[in-house]
Amino acid sequence: MAGRDLGVSGGGFPGSAADPGTGAGPGADPGGAGAGPGRGAAGTHPGTGAVAVGPAVFARLKLRLIAGNLRGDTTRMLGFVFTLLAALVVAGLGFSAMAMLRSAPPQVAADAVTLLFTAILVGWVVVPLLAFGLDDTLDPSRLALFPLSTGRLAAGMFTAAVTGVWPAATLFVTFGAIAGLAAGAGGVLLGTAAVLLQFVLCIVTSRLVTTSLSGVLRTRRGRDVLAVSVIFFILAAQLPNLLLNHGFSGDPQAMLREIAAVLRWTPPGLAAHAVADGGLAALAEVVLLAALAAGLGFLWIAALRRAMVTADASTEGASVRNSRGLLARFLPDGPLAAVATKELRYARRDPRGRVGWFAALAITGVMAFSLNGGEGGTPGPVLAIGPACLGGLMIGLQSCNSFGIDGRSLWMNSMVYGTARDWRTDLAGRHLAVAVIAAPALAVLAVVAAFLAGNPVWAVPATLTAWGVLGVGLGAGALSSVLMPYTVPERLNAFTGAAPGQGGIAFAGSFGTMIGTAVLALPVALPVLLGLTWVCALALPYGVLIAAVGRRIAGNLAFARYPELLASISQPA
Repeated sequence: MAGRDLGVSGGGFPGSAADPGTGAGPGADPGGAGAGPGRGAAGTHPGTGAVAVGPAVFARLKLRLIAGNLRGDTTRMLGFVFTLLAALVVAGLGFSAMAMLRSAPPQVAADAVTLLFTAILVGWVVVPLLAFGLDDTLDPSRLALFPLSTGRLAAGMFTAAVTGVWPAATLFVTFGAIAGLAAGAGGVLLGTAAVLLQFVLCIVTSRLVTTSLSGVLRTRRGRDVLAVSVIFFILAAQLPNLLLNHGFSGDPQAMLREIAAVLRWTPPGLAAHAVADGGLAALAEVVLLAALAAGLGFLWIAALRRAMVTADASTEGASVRNSRGLLARFLPDGPLAAVATKELRYARRDPRGRVGWFAALAITGVMAFSLNGGEGGTPGPVLAIGPACLGGLMIGLQSCNSFGIDGRSLWMNSMVYGTARDWRTDLAGRHLAVAVIAAPALAVLAVVAAFLAGNPVWAVPATLTAWGVLGVGLGAGALSSVLMPYTVPERLNAFTGAAPGQGGIAFAGSFGTMIGTAVLALPVALPVLLGLTWVCALALPYGVLIAAVGRRIAGNLAFARYPELLASISQPA
């Protein structure tokens, strides 16, 4: 563990820290400081030459990890350049936006900065949770074996967390509040203290949350809850747009004032008003912010101490359930039933699969709610059929890399798959598992969309058309799974994409499947959307036909290029 590069990214996620597991402990030489065995004690030991492992060691280690992670890898270098440019753009635009508030009325400017400070704090809490499992440095259990006191470890992790591109961009943006709100030398002085405390609160709160939830996030159930929570968080961000689409009439300035009034006594609200107010009131707010930061820091150290001595729940034994799935009881024994049962278990147990399912259904529901709430819209079956077809399209995208989830274990299929028909059966089992979940889900979405559109009868053409689009998506996904397969990393995080170097293939496969599904579904979906609802009777047979043709072609191709397929889904991640 002492020489392991735990994959700290070039730019770093907000809240990510250096990984002391790469050498920031006894017997390591981080940063070329001449550290040797026996390092880590408090202060220099006379006669031994040992020095303390202080915050500077963690900062140098973070910088060295960033530099070492970029050597000899063009993909990571390009990713770092993109991250650096994105951080510069965000920093410049954020600082300019806050500075331009100087021309707004003082109360409006203070309310706007309160809202922006709150958004920054929420971002620092949420983004590291998304990175948990991708960036091992967010997991305190990686540091449990190093003989560092909890306070020293917390100080080092804090220093490493503020070392990086995104922390610097965040600090630069928050300093824009001084240019937009501060008045006079006293306002600038107290505003600088308030901005620094706001930044400290972001770091400490982020670390407190990730440390407190680290044990839960290492378990499968915890990752499931995180995945669902993030999707609901993204949907909540669309709430203002939905309210506007539903004809919500209100004064934007009054809305801003009401929201800011709720956030006034939160830490971001105190920081914003400390910058704007000045005087004794600002001094009291700065003192209160300092007390809050100290209190959260104490809680973080307590959570870190507890995390270091708590058993890892992810290694505990799980209960054994009946190995025979419900679907297998209705199908004859054979590869079809085995593959379908396996895929249903993946859908139930693997958080990565559930993220796609929840996202597809949630986006479809939001679209149905949004389309049926606008003022001046023309009612019609398209308001129910459109969202249902979109749901079928997005669920069909889940099959554009059908073999990726198997990874290296796909080699076992070579023991029993001796013909192209065996591969077609495998794809049929995967499609059957998707249909078992998707068919009732699409029917429910169609009914909801029809009720929102004002006519429950429209649920019938919406359901049939959505099922047809789903069949087309499965056929297109089967071809994409064979022609453009890629590795799905085996990581804790449910938001992982492709393995390094395969991001372009993953994007091309998803985009190609989406375009192909849309084009092939036009013969049945377009007439129904234009009002010829009787065509929906042809949608389901058409979808079944396209899925069967796609499986036949994909099965022949998979049998012919099995070695290439296995190599593509077995890349190191």
